[in-house]
Amino acid sequence: MATSEKAVPTSFMEPFKDVLVNYLMPEKCYDEFFLDFNFLHVDCLKIIISKGLGIGIILGSVLVKLPQILKVIGAKSAEGLSFKSVMLELLAITGTMAYSIAKGFPFSAWGEALFLMLQSVTLAFLIQHYKGSTVKGLTFLVIYFGLLAVLISPLTPMSVVTTMQASNMPAIIFGRLIQASINYRNGHTGQLSAISVFLLFAGSLARIFTTVQETGDSLMVLSYIISSSCNGLITAQILYYWNVSPEMKKKAE
Repeated sequence: MATSEKAVPTSFMEPFKDVLVNYLMPEKCYDEFFLDFNFLHVDCLKIIISKGLGIGIILGSVLVKLPQILKVIGAKSAEGLSFKSVMLELLAITGTMAYSIAKGFPFSAWGEALFLMLQSVTLAFLIQHYKGSTVKGLTFLVIYFGLLAVLISPLTPMSVVTTMQASNMPAIIFGRLIQASINYRNGHTGQLSAISVFLLFAGSLARIFTTVQETGDSLMVLSYIISSSCNGLITAQILYYWNVSPEMKKKAE
Protein backbone atom coordinates (compact mmCIF):
# COMPACT_ATOMS: atom_id res chain seq x y z
CA MET A 1 0.00 0.00 0.00
CA ALA A 2 2.85 2.40 0.85
CA THR A 3 4.29 1.94 -2.62
CA SER A 4 1.01 2.66 -4.39
CA GLU A 5 0.35 5.73 -2.22
CA LYS A 6 3.70 7.22 -3.20
CA ALA A 7 3.07 6.45 -6.87
CA VAL A 8 0.01 8.69 -6.98
CA PRO A 9 1.82 12.02 -6.41
CA THR A 10 4.76 10.77 -8.47
CA SER A 11 2.60 10.07 -11.53
CA PHE A 12 0.69 13.31 -11.00
CA MET A 13 3.88 15.43 -11.03
CA GLU A 14 5.64 13.42 -13.73
CA PRO A 15 4.49 15.67 -16.64
CA PHE A 16 6.02 18.68 -14.83
CA LYS A 17 9.24 16.97 -13.75
CA ASP A 18 11.35 17.93 -16.78
CA VAL A 19 10.37 21.61 -16.52
CA LEU A 20 10.94 21.73 -12.76
CA VAL A 21 14.29 19.93 -12.89
CA ASN A 22 15.58 21.88 -15.89
CA TYR A 23 14.61 25.34 -14.69
CA LEU A 24 13.82 25.43 -10.98
CA MET A 25 15.50 22.68 -8.98
CA PRO A 26 17.95 19.75 -9.20
CA GLU A 27 16.50 16.25 -9.30
CA LYS A 28 17.46 15.58 -5.66
CA CYS A 29 15.19 18.47 -4.60
CA TYR A 30 12.39 17.18 -6.81
CA ASP A 31 12.67 13.87 -4.92
CA GLU A 32 12.74 15.67 -1.56
CA PHE A 33 9.58 17.63 -2.31
CA PHE A 34 7.45 15.31 -4.41
CA LEU A 35 8.58 11.84 -3.32
CA ASP A 36 9.50 12.35 0.33
CA PHE A 37 7.21 15.38 0.88
CA ASN A 38 10.01 17.14 2.74
CA PHE A 39 8.91 20.67 1.91
CA LEU A 40 11.13 22.26 4.59
CA HIS A 41 14.44 21.03 3.19
CA VAL A 42 16.59 24.14 3.77
CA ASP A 43 19.15 23.68 0.98
CA CYS A 44 16.47 22.95 -1.58
CA LEU A 45 14.38 25.91 -0.45
CA LYS A 46 17.43 28.18 -0.95
CA ILE A 47 17.91 26.80 -4.46
CA ILE A 48 14.26 27.33 -5.39
CA ILE A 49 14.17 30.86 -3.94
CA SER A 50 17.37 31.70 -5.80
CA LYS A 51 16.15 30.23 -9.09
CA GLY A 52 12.75 31.91 -8.69
CA LEU A 53 14.34 35.29 -7.98
CA GLY A 54 16.69 34.84 -10.91
CA ILE A 55 13.85 34.09 -13.31
CA GLY A 56 11.84 36.99 -11.84
CA ILE A 57 14.78 39.38 -12.30
CA ILE A 58 15.24 38.27 -15.91
CA LEU A 59 11.53 38.72 -16.67
CA GLY A 60 11.55 42.11 -14.94
CA SER A 61 14.68 43.20 -16.81
CA VAL A 62 12.81 42.90 -20.10
CA LEU A 63 10.83 45.99 -19.04
CA VAL A 64 13.08 47.63 -16.44
CA LYS A 65 14.35 50.46 -18.68
CA LEU A 66 11.31 50.63 -20.93
CA PRO A 67 9.69 53.37 -18.77
CA GLN A 68 12.93 55.37 -19.11
CA ILE A 69 13.03 54.90 -22.87
CA LEU A 70 9.34 55.82 -23.25
CA LYS A 71 9.79 58.88 -21.04
CA VAL A 72 12.65 60.16 -23.22
CA ILE A 73 10.71 59.49 -26.44
CA GLY A 74 7.55 61.07 -25.04
CA ALA A 75 9.39 64.21 -23.94
CA LYS A 76 11.56 64.21 -27.10
CA SER A 77 14.34 65.15 -24.71
CA ALA A 78 17.16 63.42 -22.83
CA GLU A 79 17.65 66.33 -20.43
CA GLY A 80 19.28 65.29 -17.19
CA LEU A 81 20.59 61.99 -18.60
CA SER A 82 24.33 61.52 -18.89
CA PHE A 83 25.66 59.70 -21.96
CA LYS A 84 28.91 58.99 -20.08
CA SER A 85 26.95 57.44 -17.23
CA VAL A 86 25.01 55.19 -19.61
CA MET A 87 28.26 54.18 -21.35
CA LEU A 88 29.91 53.23 -18.06
CA GLU A 89 26.83 51.27 -17.05
CA LEU A 90 26.91 49.54 -20.45
CA LEU A 91 30.57 48.65 -19.90
CA ALA A 92 29.68 47.02 -16.59
CA ILE A 93 26.70 45.14 -18.06
CA THR A 94 28.74 43.93 -21.03
CA GLY A 95 31.56 42.77 -18.76
CA THR A 96 29.14 40.77 -16.59
CA MET A 97 27.52 39.19 -19.63
CA ALA A 98 30.81 38.21 -21.30
CA TYR A 99 32.29 36.92 -18.01
CA SER A 100 29.20 34.82 -17.26
CA ILE A 101 29.13 33.31 -20.76
CA ALA A 102 32.85 32.49 -20.59
CA LYS A 103 32.44 30.89 -17.15
CA GLY A 104 29.42 28.87 -18.26
CA PHE A 105 27.13 30.24 -15.53
CA PRO A 106 23.42 29.36 -15.85
CA PHE A 107 21.29 31.90 -17.73
CA SER A 108 19.19 32.44 -14.60
CA ALA A 109 22.31 33.88 -12.91
CA TRP A 110 22.99 36.61 -15.49
CA GLY A 111 20.21 36.69 -18.12
CA GLU A 112 18.99 40.15 -17.18
CA ALA A 113 22.34 41.55 -18.41
CA LEU A 114 21.32 40.67 -21.98
CA PHE A 115 18.06 42.62 -21.79
CA LEU A 116 19.60 45.51 -19.84
CA MET A 117 22.32 45.73 -22.49
CA LEU A 118 19.79 46.01 -25.33
CA GLN A 119 17.82 48.69 -23.46
CA SER A 120 20.95 50.61 -22.44
CA VAL A 121 22.17 50.64 -26.04
CA THR A 122 18.77 52.00 -27.12
CA LEU A 123 18.94 54.67 -24.44
CA ALA A 124 22.48 55.68 -25.43
CA PHE A 125 21.34 56.10 -29.04
CA LEU A 126 18.31 58.17 -27.98
CA ILE A 127 20.49 60.50 -25.90
CA GLN A 128 22.65 61.19 -28.96
CA HIS A 129 19.61 61.44 -31.23
CA TYR A 130 17.83 64.06 -29.12
CA LYS A 131 21.04 66.04 -28.80
CA GLY A 132 21.08 66.34 -32.59
CA SER A 133 23.84 63.75 -33.14
CA THR A 134 21.92 60.91 -34.79
CA VAL A 135 24.90 59.92 -36.97
CA LYS A 136 27.09 59.59 -33.87
CA GLY A 137 24.39 57.45 -32.30
CA LEU A 138 24.26 55.10 -35.29
CA THR A 139 28.06 54.90 -35.41
CA PHE A 140 28.07 53.99 -31.73
CA LEU A 141 25.61 51.12 -32.38
CA VAL A 142 27.75 49.65 -35.17
CA ILE A 143 30.98 49.86 -33.14
CA TYR A 144 29.43 48.49 -29.96
CA PHE A 145 27.83 45.40 -31.51
CA GLY A 146 31.02 44.71 -33.48
CA LEU A 147 33.10 44.77 -30.29
CA LEU A 148 30.49 42.68 -28.45
CA ALA A 149 30.64 39.96 -31.12
CA VAL A 150 34.41 39.72 -30.69
CA LEU A 151 34.22 39.84 -26.90
CA ILE A 152 31.86 36.86 -26.50
CA SER A 153 33.64 34.81 -29.16
CA PRO A 154 36.43 32.26 -28.44
CA LEU A 155 38.89 34.79 -29.91
CA THR A 156 38.92 36.78 -26.66
CA PRO A 157 41.22 35.36 -23.94
CA MET A 158 39.67 34.63 -20.54
CA SER A 159 42.12 37.07 -18.93
CA VAL A 160 40.60 39.94 -20.94
CA VAL A 161 37.06 38.97 -19.93
CA THR A 162 38.08 38.68 -16.26
CA THR A 163 39.72 42.11 -16.41
CA MET A 164 36.51 43.56 -17.83
CA GLN A 165 34.49 42.04 -15.00
CA ALA A 166 36.95 43.46 -12.46
CA SER A 167 36.58 46.88 -14.10
CA ASN A 168 32.85 46.75 -13.41
CA MET A 169 33.33 48.16 -9.93
CA PRO A 170 35.00 51.46 -10.90
CA ALA A 171 32.73 51.71 -13.97
CA ILE A 172 29.59 51.36 -11.84
CA ILE A 173 30.86 53.79 -9.20
CA PHE A 174 31.96 56.49 -11.66
CA GLY A 175 28.86 56.05 -13.84
CA ARG A 176 26.48 56.50 -10.93
CA LEU A 177 28.51 59.35 -9.41
CA ILE A 178 28.41 61.20 -12.73
CA GLN A 179 24.62 60.85 -12.86
CA ALA A 180 24.28 61.78 -9.17
CA SER A 181 26.42 64.90 -9.64
CA ILE A 182 24.32 65.97 -12.64
CA ASN A 183 21.14 65.52 -10.57
CA TYR A 184 22.64 67.55 -7.73
CA ARG A 185 23.89 70.30 -10.04
CA ASN A 186 20.53 70.55 -11.84
CA GLY A 187 18.52 70.38 -8.63
CA HIS A 188 16.24 67.77 -10.21
CA THR A 189 16.45 64.34 -11.85
CA GLY A 190 15.35 65.49 -15.31
CA GLN A 191 13.98 62.71 -17.52
CA LEU A 192 15.14 59.94 -15.19
CA SER A 193 12.35 57.40 -14.75
CA ALA A 194 11.54 56.61 -11.12
CA ILE A 195 10.12 53.20 -12.10
CA SER A 196 13.32 52.21 -13.91
CA VAL A 197 15.54 53.42 -11.05
CA PHE A 198 13.50 51.56 -8.41
CA LEU A 199 13.49 48.35 -10.46
CA LEU A 200 17.25 48.52 -11.00
CA PHE A 201 17.81 49.02 -7.27
CA ALA A 202 15.55 46.11 -6.30
CA GLY A 203 17.05 43.87 -8.97
CA SER A 204 20.64 44.52 -7.91
CA LEU A 205 19.75 43.78 -4.28
CA ALA A 206 18.12 40.46 -5.22
CA ARG A 207 21.10 39.57 -7.43
CA ILE A 208 23.42 39.55 -4.40
CA PHE A 209 21.55 36.53 -2.99
CA THR A 210 21.13 34.71 -6.31
CA THR A 211 24.80 35.18 -7.25
CA VAL A 212 25.99 33.78 -3.92
CA GLN A 213 23.62 30.84 -4.30
CA GLU A 214 24.13 30.01 -7.98
CA THR A 215 27.72 30.95 -8.77
CA GLY A 216 29.61 31.56 -5.53
CA ASP A 217 31.78 33.94 -7.58
CA SER A 218 33.15 36.58 -5.20
CA LEU A 219 33.95 39.00 -8.04
CA MET A 220 30.35 39.03 -9.24
CA VAL A 221 28.98 39.23 -5.69
CA LEU A 222 31.14 42.29 -4.95
CA SER A 223 30.03 43.90 -8.22
CA TYR A 224 26.36 43.54 -7.26
CA ILE A 225 26.97 44.87 -3.73
CA ILE A 226 28.61 47.97 -5.19
CA SER A 227 25.89 48.24 -7.85
CA SER A 228 23.19 48.11 -5.16
CA SER A 229 24.90 50.86 -3.15
CA CYS A 230 25.22 53.13 -6.19
CA ASN A 231 21.66 52.44 -7.38
CA GLY A 232 20.54 53.25 -3.84
CA LEU A 233 22.14 56.69 -4.15
CA ILE A 234 20.19 57.49 -7.34
CA THR A 235 17.02 56.10 -5.74
CA ALA A 236 17.51 58.44 -2.78
CA GLN A 237 17.86 61.39 -5.16
CA ILE A 238 14.68 60.40 -7.00
CA LEU A 239 12.83 60.50 -3.68
CA TYR A 240 14.50 63.75 -2.56
CA TYR A 241 13.69 65.57 -5.83
CA TRP A 242 10.29 63.87 -6.21
CA ASN A 243 8.27 67.10 -6.51
CA VAL A 244 10.85 69.03 -8.54
CA SER A 245 10.64 69.00 -12.35
CA PRO A 246 12.87 70.78 -14.89
CA GLU A 247 10.01 73.18 -15.70
CA MET A 248 9.46 74.04 -12.00
CA LYS A 249 13.19 74.58 -11.52
CA LYS A 250 13.35 76.99 -14.47
CA LYS A 251 10.36 78.97 -13.16
CA ALA A 252 11.96 79.22 -9.74
CA GLU A 253 15.08 80.66 -11.31
